[in-house]
Amino acid sequence: MRPLQIAFVHPNLGIGGAERLVVDTALALQQRGHRVAIYTLHHDPAHCFAETRDGTLDVRVVRPWLPAAVGGRLHIACTVLRSLALARRVATAREQFDVLFVDQLSAPIPLLKHAHAHIFFYCHFPDYVQAPHATWAQRLYRAPFDALEAATTGEADMVAVNSRFTQAAFAQAFPGLPLPRVLAPALNLAAYDTPPPPPRDPAVAALRSPRRLVLSINRFERKKGLRLAIDAAALLPRDVCLVVAGGWDVNVRENTDHLRELVAHARALGLSTRVIAPRAASERALALLPSDAERLPAFADADAPPPPPVDVLFVPSFSEGQRAFLLAHAQCVVYTPANEHLGIVPLEAMYMRVPVVAVDSGGPRETVVHGETGYLCEPSPDHFAEAIARVLAAPVDQRRAMGDAGRARVLQHFSLDAYADKLEALFETMFEYPPAVSAVLGVLMTLFIVSTSAVVILVLVLVS
Repeated sequence: MRPLQIAFVHPNLGIGGAERLVVDTALALQQRGHRVAIYTLHHDPAHCFAETRDGTLDVRVVRPWLPAAVGGRLHIACTVLRSLALARRVATAREQFDVLFVDQLSAPIPLLKHAHAHIFFYCHFPDYVQAPHATWAQRLYRAPFDALEAATTGEADMVAVNSRFTQAAFAQAFPGLPLPRVLAPALNLAAYDTPPPPPRDPAVAALRSPRRLVLSINRFERKKGLRLAIDAAALLPRDVCLVVAGGWDVNVRENTDHLRELVAHARALGLSTRVIAPRAASERALALLPSDAERLPAFADADAPPPPPVDVLFVPSFSEGQRAFLLAHAQCVVYTPANEHLGIVPLEAMYMRVPVVAVDSGGPRETVVHGETGYLCEPSPDHFAEAIARVLAAPVDQRRAMGDAGRARVLQHFSLDAYADKLEALFETMFEYPPAVSAVLGVLMTLFIVSTSAVVILVLVLVS
């Protein structure tokens, strides 16, 4: 394939599965000779993947004057309007892009038509399906945005999803749109082959424990089901330490609130806990962490004994070095979200030869092979604790065989090279046709999006 000019359009370039996919996709395409740039509304060098801050990738941050929310509300309306500012910057860039890789939010697609590039939309999961519609007020608020999501998604030249599970949800949400292609995410395996930092690294020294480690990696969000992991840990022997690590953003209130909720829940169950503050945490971040969160020292004494063992160790906004250490020392990884779109964490664990215990629904059904690379079970503490105990009690050679099977599965089906081959093939298919919709229609749809969002904001502000 000829070298392409490719721009990624991603709202918030933090730490998460969607962000890992964007970074790995950009790296894979860049390594194949394509020129890549990532446009985003938010990028915090203290809370991001290393490749986005060390100059490996060209990250361009657009900071519109619009707020991310109004009085802690109207997040979707503000996000839609801010995404249009992002799209305008892309559409007026000096480069002539061949492909715009858009994900998470389809609203800016009509305005992006002004870039005269083919638009590839990667749908992690339809917002229509996961947004609340329980009350009449929620349905009324969501109605214009649900309509916009369907209309703007249909404006893309090609749509891909991350799993067959998401493909089925897409078909249910948008019955009038063509069925999207399935393009499962992949791992940048080189990132996991780096050995963990030495014990003298304070961030790693704080993780040492004489207990057997069971690891949970997920953002601190309620939908991720982290309470299930803690409930299961309460049923395990006291020689086990559950490590709850994941994305924690000081600017996301749910992250800060939910960490406190989980710590309180663990203590209510009689479990001992520790919370490790992120390295170089700001005073604001420290104020939002539980009051007993431990600050990392500048240096660690390699001869010092490990910290006192606890039942649950919380590691918010963990570093890549901490992730490498935890995956290298964990005996089991638990994955608790129900109906997850796909889930990168099970793939990370399997590549690192760690057996996985995951909820028997959604994407893990397409990644974890029950009884071979881990276990799929019902989302109840009893079932999870039983599966974790089975992994921990297995003979070393049986656990090693399970780990080897997981690594082989990732190498065969989820390598970055195989993913890049499939993506370039989809680009070739997309190039067989000119961009689907004219820029004139894009202007009309953009005006419709702006006016609808403005009306929704005005009505809700007046009502409140």
